[in-house]
Amino acid sequence: MSDKHEHELSSEHHESLAHLQSTWQRIQKPVMIAVAAIVIIGGGWYVYQQYIVKPKEEKASEALFKAQDYFAKDSLNLALNGDGQYKGALYVINNFSGTKAANLAHYYAGVSYLRLGDFNNAVKYLKDFSTDAKQIQLMAYGCLGDAYAELNKKDEAIESYKKAASTFETDESNSAEYLFRAALLSETTGKTKEALELYKELKDKFPRTDKGFQADKYIYRLSIDKNDFSVK
Repeated sequence: MSDKHEHELSSEHHESLAHLQSTWQRIQKPVMIAVAAIVIIGGGWYVYQQYIVKPKEEKASEALFKAQDYFAKDSLNLALNGDGQYKGALYVINNFSGTKAANLAHYYAGVSYLRLGDFNNAVKYLKDFSTDAKQIQLMAYGCLGDAYAELNKKDEAIESYKKAASTFETDESNSAEYLFRAALLSETTGKTKEALELYKELKDKFPRTDKGFQADKYIYRLSIDKNDFSVK
């Protein structure tokens, strides 16, 4: 390799280094600021999770434990309000908002109010509950439908029953039950076409369930020509 060529390569190398150095000097400050921000945010998130969120979740779960026990024993007022020594679901909701335990407390509160006949409060708390546990969500939608039905809010009840029926179809018995309730309520409100489709869906999806077996007679009743049996 000639000395001239080596000199040209060396010059190009120095120019590249100089360009990189110049570029680094220009972006060094923004890059360092960005890195520092990431470290601070990441550290702050860790501290927040470990020292604020986690202890709050633990306290909420401890507070809810006795309410769950009372709920299981059907001591619904105690499940809601506690017994003086232990707190109830309403306390958890009001004092630990944003926690998983507070979310679950909405379910216990809503179902408790439903069983106690306080349907407005049942709707209030069940509407604010959601979970990835599909079988529990199915029951929550179903209970919400029952509360709406008791309040004569039939359209809302039908929609809630339909949600319950489609949330966790592996639970065929409960899914069929709530689909049947949606169909029957549709029929009683004069929505016969919608009711017929729901009965057919019930028969198609859950034929081995008790409500699936019953679906045929409802389908037949809504399918026949009313004029054949009308009273003149």
